[in-house]
Parts: sequence; structure tokens; C-alpha cells
Amino acid sequence: MNPMRVLSLLALLAVAVMGKPGSSRMDNTVSQALKPSQWLSGAALEAIPAADDLTVERLENMSLEKGAELLQQIYHLSQINHNVEPNFVPSASNIQVYVPKRNGEKIVAPLTEMIQRLKQKQNFADDEVTIIITGLPSTTETVKKANRKLVQAYMQRYNLQQQRQQGQGRDYDDSNEKKGQRTSSEENSSEESKNAKTQSGDIIVIDLGATLTNYKRYAMLDIEKTGAKIGKWIVQMVNELDMPYDTIHLIGQGVSAHVAGASAQEFTRLTGHKLRRVTGLDPSKIVAKTRHTLTGLARGDAEFVDAIHTSVYGMGTRVRSADADFYPNGPAAGVPGAENVIEATMRATRYFAESVRPGNERSFPAVPANSLQQYKQNDGFGKRAYMGIDAAHDIEGDYILQVNAKSPFGRNAPAQKQSSYHGVHQAWKNDNKDYE
Repeated sequence: MNPMRVLSLLALLAVAVMGKPGSSRMDNTVSQALKPSQWLSGAALEAIPAADDLTVERLENMSLEKGAELLQQIYHLSQINHNVEPNFVPSASNIQVYVPKRNGEKIVAPLTEMIQRLKQKQNFADDEVTIIITGLPSTTETVKKANRKLVQAYMQRYNLQQQRQQGQGRDYDDSNEKKGQRTSSEENSSEESKNAKTQSGDIIVIDLGATLTNYKRYAMLDIEKTGAKIGKWIVQMVNELDMPYDTIHLIGQGVSAHVAGASAQEFTRLTGHKLRRVTGLDPSKIVAKTRHTLTGLARGDAEFVDAIHTSVYGMGTRVRSADADFYPNGPAAGVPGAENVIEATMRATRYFAESVRPGNERSFPAVPANSLQQYKQNDGFGKRAYMGIDAAHDIEGDYILQVNAKSPFGRNAPAQKQSSYHGVHQAWKNDNKDYE
């Protein structure tokens, strides 16, 4: 962010909040509290890096607290006059798409060419289709690993029967892990696989994150125009491949969670139908907004919309974004085990990936609550829900749950259907005494 631009914004804010002549003592107190000098010193302002220079790598090298504080400062400064409008829309030819194949290879092509490539793939879209829109460039191991885990999980989920027959149950594990060894619940055991209920399907990864090479592009992304572009592409794919639209699950990370919502809206506008599900993995704050336009992932974008918030005061947002919003360990800058804002935001992807692994679908039981304290005090309300792939499509509201600092992240509570919060939570506490 240009320092002079920030200074001018601060000056405008100061004028706006100083209060009018004759205002009450209470008004003056509020005005003083809202003065920029009360929450950002000149030295702190000078220390804010230019948006062009703020990258995934730079944020990953900051502590969670420092990274979250910096992003909060930049966000609030950008919202002073509500006049930061989006100006970055990647061209369809610059958005790379890939489709993982069972043999470990990928079909890779720009968005403009992928449909033609898919027409050549046998039995494509005969069953469920999951479309993942990445939200950060895979320039660090944290981002790479989270995305790899999610793709691996879906490959295992969709191709379990064939993997059993060929004895390749874990061929999609990390390259730096020995094949055939289970290291966490992200690589499920053979017993879990044996009892898992899976279905076949296909994965499409739209690597939008690769175009967001710095924070400026991330912040200035035109969510509506980019989402409309992808939405039109989905309509074209459905029409040209003669595939059912109601088997599509759209997943977006960070700012791409909002792009996914806009894509689903565009699909509905063009077809009159809603996609089956949209999932937001740590939806981001929206920095650049078109005036007089409602922007961002929201309930109603699909038949069911869910969101997992893991970096509310960092890369993410505390704003309710879905029919069901899940807050692991409650609204915070990060989650247990996350040392920086990048790791915190990508934990949403890791959690979802863990739930996709056959046998782990109900590893993340949650209950309606407004805070972690309320959750811990057995003061929540309503029925248990499951964060992740097995989230029931008829749930609504805000859900809190606790997670582990390391994989397996889910607390793995019994999956029996429960009728009330108190019975559920007591059973969970009995099963997880070591974590209290």
C-alpha cells in the first residue's frame, strides 16, 4: 500500500471522526477513541509494506500475531472511505486448470481449453464432480501441502474400489512420505477404508491462486467479474458434456471462496438452477468492493452453502458467509498449531481434506454456539453437526468445535446421531478427556 495513499486516508478518517461542533461529551469520547492515532502510530504506518511487496512468503515468515495485526491494519485503512474498487481480473487464458488422473498424471490446460480436453476423457462426469478454486499461489510448502492433501483425499474417496483391487490404497500420499505407511488420519487406515461409504467422481482444480502472486492482486481481485467468468465456464461445461448440474460441488479457498459464490450465482442467473453445494475454506476479508453491490459468499448461492473459518482476524473474516459457518476453536487469528496467518488460513483446507478421507467423514463434530467459552461450558444449543464433507444440508447457523494442533486434527467423536447439545457434548467430553 502506498504510504502517501494511506496517509491521505488517515487524514480523511480523522476529519470524519473528530465530531461536529457542539457534540456531546459522549460523542467526543467516541471520536477520540476512533482517531487513527489511537490505533496506529506514524511509525507503525511507515512500517506497513507496499501491497506489491507483501507476498505469501513474507507473511509466512511473520509470527501469527504480527501477520494478523498487519492484515487487520491494511484492511481497516482500506475501508476508511469505502472507495477501494477492484481492478484485477485474470484472463481465462491465464487461469490454469488441471484434472488429476488415477495413474497420478494430470490433464493440464488453460480454462479456455479445458472443456475440449475433458471431452476426450472417458466417463468424465458420470458421477459427482468437485471443482476446487485455489486462493493462494503454491509458492510455499504450506500451501502446496494443503492443496495436495485435498486432491489426494478426493482421489482416494472417488477411486477407492479401484485402489483396493490394484493394492494402491495410498498411492496419492505425499511424495516425502513412504507409500503404504499411515502417518495421520489424513491417510486413513485400511480398516477405515474398508468400512467407508464412498462414491466415484471427478476433480477439477481451477488454479486461480497461481495468478494472485502478491497481496495487491489478492486484495484487488474483482470477485464478481472473475466469478462470472468461471460461472459461464461451468454452464458451458455442463451443456457441452451433457452432465447433470446437481452433482457439482464447488469449493473455494480464501478470496476464491467469494469467487465460488459469485460463480454459483452466475450459474443460477444463466440457467435458472442452483448448484448442489458451495464450500468456503476460510473466506477472506473483501478489501476491494464495487460500490452499491453485494459481494461475497452468502447463503442462497447454492442449495447448501457451508464455510470453515480458521483465520478470522488474519487472512479470513468473522462475517457469517453461509447457511452453516464453522469456527474451529472459536473466532480467532488462527487455530491450534498454526504459527502464521498462511498456515492458519490453509488449515481450513487441511480440515476439509481430513474429512474427505474415507472413514473420517465425521471426525469434526460441532455444536451451535457463539463462542468457545460457551461451547466449553456446555451452554451451546441445538443438534450436533459435522464440519466437512459430511455436513448435513439442512443445518443453519454458527457452529463451534475444538480441533487438535497436529494431524489428526479432528477429535473423532462417536458419529451416532444425537438429539440435543448437552447429551452430545457430555459424550464428547467423556471420549476426549485427554484434550480438556
